[in-house]
Amino acid sequence: MTYIVTDNCIKCKYTDCVEVCPVDCFYEGENMLVIHPDECIDCGVCEPECPAEAIKPDTEPGLESWLKLNTEYASVWPNITVKKDQMADAEKFDGEPGKLEKYFSAEPGTGDE
Repeated sequence: MTYIVTDNCIKCKYTDCVEVCPVDCFYEGENMLVIHPDECIDCGVCEPECPAEAIKPDTEPGLESWLKLNTEYASVWPNITVKKDQMADAEKFDGEPGKLEKYFSAEPGTGDE
């Protein structure tokens, strides 16, 4: 098992989770974070830290495509280990359905710069 980041992170990108991760397995895209499934140690400390409730165990049904997305982008986006401000309109976009199709960006974030 591993934890993965799902669609509610898109356009919110709270980073409370990255500060508590003991293995620094979060990677930053332009408008969301992902978890590297091979680096995650399944400790679960990140899940309750996410205000958007976007972090889920990959054992939940229907998350196969999110496991694939996390795996793919964790290999190309920069590592992030330090908390940053959430996106400007995070509260507006929190809970909006269909965020992957509407807003996902494959562009990398800045990581710990």
